[in-house]
Amino acid sequence: ELASACSQLVADVEGTIDEAVVARYYTGRAEASSFTVADRAVEGRAAEALEALRWSMATGVAPVLITSALAQGVRAIGKLASAPRGARPGDLARELGMPPWKIDRVRQQMRGWSADGVAVALRAVAEADAGVKGGGDDPEYALEKAVVAVARAARARGQ
Repeated sequence: ELASACSQLVADVEGTIDEAVVARYYTGRAEASSFTVADRAVEGRAAEALEALRWSMATGVAPVLITSALAQGVRAIGKLASAPRGARPGDLARELGMPPWKIDRVRQQMRGWSADGVAVALRAVAEADAGVKGGGDDPEYALEKAVVAVARAARARGQ
């Protein structure tokens, strides 16, 4: 892994590779988790979601955990979108089975989502789930395809 990281730096950076360059490339990436991937995807940030996905896979996060996090993220948007408008976060949290802080986060993430987008994203996540559980040839490709589909669905409103 270290040799691969060094090769990547040499390929990408012209000139001296110093501590600042290494920090810019690698600081914070080891913490990429399945939830980071899902959060970026449901926010419509495909490039960042794909980057987090690749780092997650490189650090050993199981593909099924990533599909699970994607499913949770999309389901949370669907649940909150169908909840009564104007309800307080505490009431919604009890009704939807989420902690209050999650209600606030999902409200921010659901901008740009439509009912059709939720349906498309759920289908993409289901296909990826089947793909990582032996129904496909390449689990990583199945995840990349799902991340892109979810991110597109997040931006589908008004298109």
